[in-house]
Amino acid sequence: MTIQPLANKTNNIVLSQKSTPKEKVASSDAQAAKKSQDSVDMSAVAKEITRAFESPNQETGINENRVKAVREALQNETYEINAEKIASKMIQMEQEQFHSPPPS
Repeated sequence: MTIQPLANKTNNIVLSQKSTPKEKVASSDAQAAKKSQDSVDMSAVAKEITRAFESPNQETGINENRVKAVREALQNETYEINAEKIASKMIQMEQEQFHSPPPS
């Protein structure tokens, strides 16, 4: 197989170009304008979450005084950790979660 040089040869390939009528462009612009108008549908859960974040006066269930006291004790290195109480609570939580009988 031989490769012929391209000298003195022209490329006769013509690419077809479709012209777009002005009506099509106008309708495309109208559709794009309709699509650019965003809308959001929120579920009931999302609405409830939004309400929770918007109303800061609602009680959070956090004892701010206790948090402040623990934070200060940690900073002062005076916070005492009761390992037996923690272990007891962990066992209690496991029993409640898995409904196992208490140890004897």
